[in-house]
Amino acid sequence: MPWDRLHPNLLWAMGGIFALLLVASLVTGILTRRNPQKNLRELQARVKSWWIMASVFTVAMSVGRGVSLAFFAFVSFLALKEFLSVIPTRRADRRVLFWAYVTIPLQYYWIWEVWYGLFIVFIPVYAFLFIPIRMLLIGETKGFLAAVATVHWGLMTTVFSLSHLAYLLVLPPLEGFGAGGPALALYLVILTQLNDVAQYVWGKALGKRKVAPTVSPGKTLGGLLGGVATTTALAVLLAPLLTPLTWKHALLVGPLLGFVGFFGDLSISAIKRDLGRKDTGELIPGHGGILDRVDSTSYTAPIFFHYVWWAFY
Repeated sequence: MPWDRLHPNLLWAMGGIFALLLVASLVTGILTRRNPQKNLRELQARVKSWWIMASVFTVAMSVGRGVSLAFFAFVSFLALKEFLSVIPTRRADRRVLFWAYVTIPLQYYWIWEVWYGLFIVFIPVYAFLFIPIRMLLIGETKGFLAAVATVHWGLMTTVFSLSHLAYLLVLPPLEGFGAGGPALALYLVILTQLNDVAQYVWGKALGKRKVAPTVSPGKTLGGLLGGVATTTALAVLLAPLLTPLTWKHALLVGPLLGFVGFFGDLSISAIKRDLGRKDTGELIPGHGGILDRVDSTSYTAPIFFHYVWWAFY
């Protein structure tokens, strides 16, 4: 059954996203005409990809709960598939990987049923115990620790962590907060993605001191602090529109998401550095793979969800 996705506050927020994209497209077009000798293809590809991603996300959020949860489950599937395609796995574990994929529909089914108790323990407890048991039955001990750790980390990052974003959609309504769970999810996505953009822009403008030069040379202290400040300002500005958060709550949530989003991005950068890769894939032109796009969200989603859960539920 459709939910109240067309709440006026949601429409305003979604309209703001597309207005920003329109501005980005105009700026990109102006820069291209003024600097024809400069290669701006990557920037153009990024903006075009943002249009596509924003459109798909908006449609998925506007149709109904089933479509929205299926969309997020598909994102988890793509992220896990990409993770397992770039991380070396043992030939003997092919059957085990099948069971890793099976956790996705089950995890999102618990969300559909609004079954918080099983949602919160299924992967960290039951999948955590089942995966090594299945590996042990194969009988291959060489590389066992690395193999089981790889699968567990992949499940926790691409399925469990990201599923917290989906669970925001089914949170019960609060008195005086008409926009509901979809607005909370949109609030999280806006802050997480714009935090990435702000850190990149501030890093280019003011960044000199490297935060983790051996992991990601492009990450600077100026970019981090500028991004956190921008995210905090947006958190306070958008809180009355999309959340039940007071300005005091928002002042805490903004820096929290800014910092943890930074380290979510950094964690995938560390994996790429370890594997000698620039991107985790080529699914999204100008952005790389799906993991390159959801890396920050894998950290911000569970943090924001549990903050809201314990503060209001």
